[in-house]
Amino acid sequence: MTAIIYAPLEAVLWPLMNKFYRAHQSSMKAVRDAQLWVARQEEIVAGLCLRPIAHGHWLTGLFVAPGLRGQGIARALVSQAVAACDGPVWLFCDPQLQNFYEKLGFSLDVELPHALHERLVRYQRNKAMIAMGLTPSCQAPDQETAPQ
Repeated sequence: MTAIIYAPLEAVLWPLMNKFYRAHQSSMKAVRDAQLWVARQEEIVAGLCLRPIAHGHWLTGLFVAPGLRGQGIARALVSQAVAACDGPVWLFCDPQLQNFYEKLGFSLDVELPHALHERLVRYQRNKAMIAMGLTPSCQAPDQETAPQ
């Protein structure tokens, strides 16, 4: 099996991220104003988006191909992506994912930018969602500590 490469996706290749999401019947979408990060093993096997907002980034669209889950790919991808960010990183997730994100340095004690707070309130009307954040002083663990 070839090694997994974790890297930003070049802007001209962003349609490949949407193709990856669609191939797995995911409702997630890559957007042009985001930094797109992927894990590749010849083809994309995982991806996420980092959308600039306020003085930080909003992490959305984390998705790993179902056949490769449980191998540390999401952990490594998130770690690489947030390590490249200046400023805080926020995300919304199902409460069941809180432990996963806490292991990456995210916490519930987070102050959201106004625009994200409003969005979270809207999302919470339809499903259970929590907000988590990571500040530069508590960056995610090194890539080497994440299982591959």
